[in-house]
Amino acid sequence: MLRRLHPDQPESFAFTPENQAWAEAQITKYPAGRQASAVIPLLWRAQEQEGWLTRPAIETVGDMLDMPFMRVLEVASFYFMFQMQPVGSVAHIQICGTTSCMICGAEDLIAVCREKIADKPHVVSADGKFSWEEVECLGACTNAPMAQIGKDYYEDLTEEKLAALIDALGKGEVPQVGPQNGRFAAEPLGGATSLTEFVNASIKLNASAQLADDIGDTVKRIDGKEVPLRAPWSDMSAGGAAGITLPGPAPRPKPAHAAKSGS
Repeated sequence: MLRRLHPDQPESFAFTPENQAWAEAQITKYPAGRQASAVIPLLWRAQEQEGWLTRPAIETVGDMLDMPFMRVLEVASFYFMFQMQPVGSVAHIQICGTTSCMICGAEDLIAVCREKIADKPHVVSADGKFSWEEVECLGACTNAPMAQIGKDYYEDLTEEKLAALIDALGKGEVPQVGPQNGRFAAEPLGGATSLTEFVNASIKLNASAQLADDIGDTVKRIDGKEVPLRAPWSDMSAGGAAGITLPGPAPRPKPAHAAKSGS
């Protein structure tokens, strides 16, 4: 699949102040001259903030890491986790279509997306709220079929459950993440058969999903305010960024045509 910059681009990009502080903290993980090692986390945070990677975002990351823009674009276009085109303002739904999910009904889930969102993947719905795509294995085979929305997994789906999920998201609701058939995690459908002494009937959700729900880090754009900034490898935790001097981007030479026009 050929992945290029989308023809329609915004004029600019800027991290929110909180995301900017987070990004700068990530850069301090690496020795001087090795800032490019932070390219993937910075691109990911830019996508979490905007929903997709715009050209201005790619260039901003390049400036922060003193990387040629083309090198940043190479990373963004290589990894399919990066969206190179606009996505739905509410949710971009990724349906796993690999073997286990396919056998368990992924094609039915894709049919729901075609009906309720758009006939083709990577096309934003008429109301601008949703987009979808089919992806390779997301590693939740025991809970097939499933979909990823943002960071969240919605598992043990059926046509009806996915349709209801899309309707709820469209109303501004955030359905509970994880299995949608009542099971706790990935235990057998008939119930846990081992370590049963540790089963707590009052637990409704696994710990990771519960934490995401508690901090409001589900099906949303990430602005950096969700959790306090912590950077234990430096003194850049929230309120302690003073004293850190980050290497600034090197001056970029003007294109040849610009130099000629200015002479």
